[in-house]
Amino acid sequence: MGRFFILAMTVILLAACGHRAAPTQSIAAPTPGDVALRITAADAGKAVTVPVGSRFAVELVGVPTAGYLWAPASIPPFLIAAATLGGPTHSDQLKPGFTGGSHWEVFVFEAMAAGSGDLVIEQRRPWETDEPPVDTFAVTIEAR
Repeated sequence: MGRFFILAMTVILLAACGHRAAPTQSIAAPTPGDVALRITAADAGKAVTVPVGSRFAVELVGVPTAGYLWAPASIPPFLIAAATLGGPTHSDQLKPGFTGGSHWEVFVFEAMAAGSGDLVIEQRRPWETDEPPVDTFAVTIEAR
C-alpha cells in the first residue's frame, strides 16, 4: 500500500505541475476618455503644459490594500480637483478570492485659468499623521 500511495501522489504532483494557468494581463488606468493629457509616474519632476479649460489625469500606482494612499498635498490655485478613480492594475486581481496588490489611483484635475505651479501628490497612510510620506510625486503644471 505504501508504494501505491507514493505512486499515486507522484502522478498527482506531475499532473499539477503540467497545468498551465490562464495568461494574465496588465489593466490600463481607469482614466476618463475626456481628459486632454495623461500624466504618469514617468513624468515626475517635469513641466507639463495643459490648455486652460481642459481636464487632465495623474495616473499613479499605489498600495491602498496596505493603507498607503496617494492624496494631493499641494494644488496650484488655477486647478480644481474634478474626480478620483481607482482600480486594479492586473487581471489576476479580478479573480475570485484575490486579495491585496497594487491598484491604480487616478486624479483628474481641470485647469480653470492660466498659471504655473507645482502639483504635489503624496503617498502615505492617512492615520499616520506624524510620519513623512513614503513617496512623493511632483510635476509643474503650466496652463495656457
